[in-house]
Amino acid sequence: MADIEEARKQFDRIDADGDGLITAAEFKTALAQGGDWNVTESVAEAVIKSRDSNGDKMMSFDEFWSYLNK
Repeated sequence: MADIEEARKQFDRIDADGDGLITAAEFKTALAQGGDWNVTESVAEAVIKSRDSNGDKMMSFDEFWSYLNK
């Protein structure tokens, strides 16, 4: 099981605008900052979609946490 405090730090780092949701653009930017420049917007959208349980095209912390604990 993941550490919820560490997960929150990672989530907050990715959530650039601090609104509590990670968009595909924020996810793509975070990966690029981590050195993965090959992620396209469509790949980022697909990753978010695969973790988005309510269909809003964004990832909440609860969705992020659920994914980490699979």
